[in-house]
This record gives sequence, C-alpha cells and structure tokens, in this order.
Amino acid sequence: MEEVGQPNSQESPASSVSLEPQPTETWWNVFVHAVRGTGGDPTKGPIQRAVILLAIPMVLEMAMESLFAVVDIYFVSKLGDAAMAGVALTESVLSLIYTVALGLSIGVTAMVARRIGEDDPEGAARAAGQAILLGLLLAIGFAIPSVIYAPEILRIMGADETVIDIGLPYTRILLGGNVVILLLFLQNAAFRGAGDAAIAMRVLWIANGLNIILDPLLIFGVGPFPDLGVQGAAIATTIGRGTAVLIQVYVLFRRSELIRIRLADLKIQFGVMVRLVRLSATGMLQIFIASASWIGLIRVAAMSGAEALAGYVIAIRIILFAILPAWGLSNAAATMVGQSLGAGDPARAERSAWISCKLNFIFLGVISVFFIAFAPMIVGLFGGTSTASEVAITGLRIVSIGFVFYGYGMVLTAAFNGAGAVWTPTILNFFCFWAWEIPLAWGLSVIGGLGSTGVFIAMTVSFSTLAVVSVVLFRRGSWKLATV
Repeated sequence: MEEVGQPNSQESPASSVSLEPQPTETWWNVFVHAVRGTGGDPTKGPIQRAVILLAIPMVLEMAMESLFAVVDIYFVSKLGDAAMAGVALTESVLSLIYTVALGLSIGVTAMVARRIGEDDPEGAARAAGQAILLGLLLAIGFAIPSVIYAPEILRIMGADETVIDIGLPYTRILLGGNVVILLLFLQNAAFRGAGDAAIAMRVLWIANGLNIILDPLLIFGVGPFPDLGVQGAAIATTIGRGTAVLIQVYVLFRRSELIRIRLADLKIQFGVMVRLVRLSATGMLQIFIASASWIGLIRVAAMSGAEALAGYVIAIRIILFAILPAWGLSNAAATMVGQSLGAGDPARAERSAWISCKLNFIFLGVISVFFIAFAPMIVGLFGGTSTASEVAITGLRIVSIGFVFYGYGMVLTAAFNGAGAVWTPTILNFFCFWAWEIPLAWGLSVIGGLGSTGVFIAMTVSFSTLAVVSVVLFRRGSWKLATV
C-alpha cells in the first residue's frame, strides 16, 4: 500500500485513494496482520494501511453480529407466534440497554483513543476502568426492578397472558443479565479505542458462535440437553455473552499490550467519570434520536396498511443486515481520528476520515448495485404476501440509491464522535431524521399519496442530506479542537 502524504485542512474528500498493499506485502499478509492484531501503531505509517488493518476485524465483527441476529430469530421462530412476540417485546425493552451501551461506548472509544494517541496508556486504563464501574452500577440498577416487575413490563408492552406465560423466563433472564450486554459493549469499545480491533472481533465471534451452537441444543433439547424452549434461547445468549465478557476481563487485566487495567482503575475517579458521563450522555441522546426516528417511520408506513407495513419491515431488515458491516469501517475511522488527535496530528486524523469515507463509499456502492439488480430474488428469501414483497422490492431499490451518500455520513458521524465532538452528530441526527425525514415521509406518503414509497424516498433524501451536511461541517475543522 502506497504511503500518502499528509494533507492540509482543506484537502478535498474527492482526492484519489490508493488501496494497493505495500510492495513488500500481499493482500493476504495485510489480512493476516489485521486478524492477528499485529499491524502496528495506527498513528504511524501509511494511512490507508492503518485504516484497513483496523477496519478488517471491525467489519468481520459486524458481519458476525449480522449473522447472529438472523440465526437467533430463525430458531426462535420455530417455537410459534407467542414465543416470537415475547422475544420481540423483550428486545424492545432491551433497546434501552443498547442505547445506554452504545452511548457509553462512544465516550469510552473517544477517551481511550485520545489517551493512547497521547502515549498515556495509564490514562486510557483509567477511562476504561471508570466505564466498567459505571456499566456495573447501571446494570444492577436496571436488573433488580426488571426481574421483579418483568410481567408488568410485558403487559405494558401489550403482551397478552399467553405471551407472558411463554416469554416471561426469556424476559427475566435477559433483563436480569443485562450486565453482560453492557460490559461486552464497553470493554470492546475500550479495545477498539486502543487500536486492538482484533481482540474485539474475537470475543464477539466467541459470544455469537457459542450462542449459535447452544441455541438449537437448549431450545429443542438436542441429545442430553433439556428442552427449554424460548428460555433456552435466553440462556444460550447469556452464556455466550458472559463467556466473552470473562475473556475480555482476563485480557484487559492480564494480557493486553495496549491497555492494561488495574484494580485501582475501578475505584471512582470523579474527574475521569465526569468527562466520561458528559461524552456518553450526549452519545446516548444521539443514539436515542436516531433509533426513535425508526418508530416514527414505522408509524407513517403503517398508515398504508398491514401489507405495506410488512413490506417496509422486510426491506428494513435486509438493509440493516447489509449495512451493519459498514459500521466496522466507521468504527475504524473513530479510532484513527481519536488516536491521531491525541498524537498531535490533526492532518492525519482528517485524512484517515476521508480514506474511510471512500472505502465505505465503495463497499456500499457495490451493495447498492447488487440490491438494485437482484431485489426480487433477495426479498423472495424473506417470504411475505405478493403486495408486501412488491413494497419491499421497491423500498430496497429506492433506499439503495442513498447508500453511497450514507457511506460518507456513517463515517463522518463516527469521526466526529472519535474526536469527542459528540454534539455535532447529535444535532445532525435530530434535524436530518426528526425535523426533516419524518415530516417529509408523512408529506410524501399521506399528502402526496405515495404510500410506503414516500417513506423510502424520505429515507434516501435524509441519508443524502446527512452526508452532505456532514462533509461541510467536517471540512470546517472545528472538531479538531474538541477536548476529551
């Protein structure tokens, strides 16, 4: 891979990118280094190589997460509608945990990356330790009332008695064991911030791999295993995540060469904790705004009828499954930006973001062409009525047009977060998704008479708007001055 000169702050995102490996190594060597985590310091050497070395394990990590989501719901679907309903309602409640975990992860990654870039591994360890402490406190505070009031939670979510009877064990196990969710997210965020993306990939593969193996064994009672039904799915998930968390703890305290936590780092340190909470609270708001906007879109899509809504859901599931690996590239950008700023090299931070944008542009561009060309075949794998399938095909093609724009938006959002400028993407999310996307979807769908097609058009327009505004704000460079 050829080395790229350092740009000035006005370098255009349209500048060319060379993706060739260095003369002394092949693509296979690059891949092996990435998976092993032996690629070297992301703040030094050719930028493209550093980005790709970080991105490969992060993309593979997200790809495994995509596979897990599909496999898990496949096995549970064999238990009937009541079991599926219980799982769906529990996942809706768990979305609060995911929002907290993702928001905290934004703060952890930014702080750890900045300290590592500053050559302050002790400071990085303190930030990670405070994140673990905060995660434990939040998990306990959420678990106790969730286990006690699990039936009431399901009733509030609209479950009937049949769903409660079948889904209650699943709900209690997952909500009560939410600590493994929080710690899995937070500790992997620390690894990514430190530049050890390979470890983050491996532990998530272990978690999801165990879950995929244990799911059929515990759900259906294969061989010596008990037939636990939907409860078995919850146990399998918790065992998988719990095992991964234990491995993370072992590596963080004993084996990691980049970030090594001590017991003293788990004692509350108010200065570090305040900075972490400040960053993470904004990160949580950012995630909540983006996630909640999907509820608004579903409400608008539902106005076109049940079959249109079913088609919308099918299209969105396919889209999310496809773009999840693209978040791996975005996470790589966050780490590169944070570490480069910590090392006092804002030009490298900016260049890293633009290169990540181009890689994501290429990846999502290929996915876009594939979806547009083969939409009927892809949608056919998910079933549904003819009307629902037609809606899904149309939606998949329309939204795919915006993929190339969203490739930039995803990366630059992560780059802002990695720099610690978390308010920028938070405000962008609000205006692009709530003040623009949802009203536009309603106007096109209801007033314009386009139905669900109007919702898909609004999504594409909002994605494109987010990308364009992100590019403008990123080129201004004020994010380089953010303190973490």
